[in-house]
Formats: sequence, structure tokens, C-alpha cells
Amino acid sequence: MRRNWLGWLTILALIGTLLVSGCRRRRYENPITKDTLQPDKVLFDKAIADIERGRYEVARLTLQTLINTYETSEFLAKAKLAIADSWYREGGSNGLAQAEAEYKDFILFYPTLEEAPEAQMKVCMIHYKQMEKADRDQTHALRAEEECRQVLVQFPNSKFAPQAEQLLRNIQEVLAEREFRVGSFYHTKGSHVAAANRLQGLVDHYPLYSKADQALWQLADSYAKMGPRFRNKHIEAYVRLVRDYPLSPLVEEAKKRLAALEVDIPEPDPVALARMKYELEHMEKPGLLSHFWGIFRKSPDVKMAAKSGTPTMEPYRPQVPASVPAAATGTTGVTAEVTVAPVTDTSALDTKPDARRQPPGSAKPESQQSAPSPTPAPKP
Repeated sequence: MRRNWLGWLTILALIGTLLVSGCRRRRYENPITKDTLQPDKVLFDKAIADIERGRYEVARLTLQTLINTYETSEFLAKAKLAIADSWYREGGSNGLAQAEAEYKDFILFYPTLEEAPEAQMKVCMIHYKQMEKADRDQTHALRAEEECRQVLVQFPNSKFAPQAEQLLRNIQEVLAEREFRVGSFYHTKGSHVAAANRLQGLVDHYPLYSKADQALWQLADSYAKMGPRFRNKHIEAYVRLVRDYPLSPLVEEAKKRLAALEVDIPEPDPVALARMKYELEHMEKPGLLSHFWGIFRKSPDVKMAAKSGTPTMEPYRPQVPASVPAAATGTTGVTAEVTVAPVTDTSALDTKPDARRQPPGSAKPESQQSAPSPTPAPKP
């Protein structure tokens, strides 16, 4: 009994230590180290000290005083960034929204400073930390993808580019997981057209997805059950599985299917083979309690996300299902174009009756309407 009590006390002490270390504030370093008694520098140092102590509102008032009073100060840009950092450290939905606006404002006014990539990276992290699981709202995941992509587009040579690239892989793993779950649901249900549409878009847009081989397998099965008209797409899915995911456990069965279809079995892509070997060597194994804690965790589990490869740099766009026939070349269809031209013949206003004077339902087609009788000329 005593040993049990000692064990429980040890566990409680460990939990308390973790909570205390997790609640400890990270020091906010002063980016300007030179020592001077200039009034703007004094205000800046006071604001940084307030941020470090968690007095964010006081720090923002001090920094705003610096900005409004010393318009030509050399600390102007640093003060504007410190305001954004204070909102970011304060947290909460309101604080993070204010931080994003301040970071965007900083990038707009100071796009060439070395702090601009860091500001864009903070915007990416704002939405990344609020990202939810694949079966929940994807608003923050889509925004995080967009903002992390901007880090690579606007600042490709910054020190934050590798981190943003990995975050982008993690985000696209979550977005692809959502598409896979929907496609797999349609495949199990027997809605093969809907399943093929979802899975085809998935494997085309997210080739680094950890379950892309399973998506290709279900895609090939969906095309097979859609009839002989989709034989080529059926074969193409198996070919991509064998060629682009050579270490998948489904490759051997896919080769048997290709042999039954009397199709040449492709050789594995050496680049894809090297990438899959790298992924297997650097795979993060889930812990013993990961599944248990995952029930209570709001954020998604991205341990299976790719660690190499170039993430997709274009937003996902739904495609037209393969069952929809393509428009014939040279045919004219219905268009929604509207043209405007000035009225040249105004005689209709004088010769045709006013539709507003007729009761509803009594109007006749134009072809059945009789022309109005001419007005008799007055007698002399």
C-alpha cells in the first residue's frame, strides 16, 4: 500500500512540474541592445519590460505614444512589430485576430526589413495553432495553408522557409485526410462516381499524402465498377500505384491486377523510391497513450505527414467528374453572356398595348396579338 502511495505521489509531482514549466512565460528579448538615454529608446525599453511581465495593455499604450510622438524615430518599425507581438503573446481569439492585422500592417509598410518574414511566419502560426481535425471545420486549415504558402512565395530565401515548408506538408496532410475520408465513404457506400471524383482530385493534388496508395487502390476499384468506358483510368490508377509508391503493401496486388488486364507493369520511379525510404526512416512512431489523448485533443495528429518533397503550391480546386461527357468541339451551347445596346426602333411604344393595363394571365403571345386599328381621319 505504501508503495502505491509513493507511486501516486511521484506521478502527481511530475504532473505539477510539467504544469509549472508549461505556464512559465518565455522571455521577450529586447531586439535593440544599444544603451542610450534617448526618450524614444527609453519608451521602447519600458514597453519591452512590460511585455515581458505580461502587462500587454500598458506596453501597447507606451509603444503607441512612441509612434505618435517620434514619427522619425529609428525604433518606429520595432515598436510596430512589438505591438503585434504583444497581441500574439496575449492570445485568445481577439488577441490573435488583432495580432494578424498588426503583422499584415507591418509587412505592408516594411516589406524589405528582415523582420518581415518573421511577421508572415507568425501569421501562419496563428492559424496553424487553431487548426482542427480533418473531420471538423477546415477554416483555419485553409487559412494556414494560404499564409504558409505566402512565406515561401514572398520570402523564399528566409530562414523561416524550411519551417514553413514542413508546416505546409502538415496542413496538406490534414486537408487530404478530409478528402480521403469523404471518398472512402462514397466508395464503401457504392457511389463510385462520387468516390472517383473525390479520390482523383486527392491523388492529383496531394501526392505526398501518407495514404495516397490506399486512395489510388480505391480509385482503381471505383473506375472498374463504373464500366468498360473507364478502363484506361482504371489501369492508370494501378500504374501510378506501382510506379509512384513502390514500397506500398498494395503494390504486389496491383501488379497482379495489371497482369490480369494484360498491361505492362511499370518500373518504380527512383525518385519516389528514395522519398519513400526517407519517409520510413524518419517516421514518428505514436506513443502508447497517443490514441487515448487524441480523443480529447482539438488539434490534428500530423505525425504521418511527409518529411520531404515539395508541397503543393496551388489551392485545391474541385474537378469535373469523369462521368460528365466532354463538350463536343465546335458546338454552341447556352451561354450566360448579356449584351447591352441602344434602342433604335421606338415605334413599339406607340403601336403595342401597355402590358401593365392588362390583368394577369390575359396577355397573348406577340404572334396572336392583332395590330391596332388605325385611327380614322377626322371628317372635313
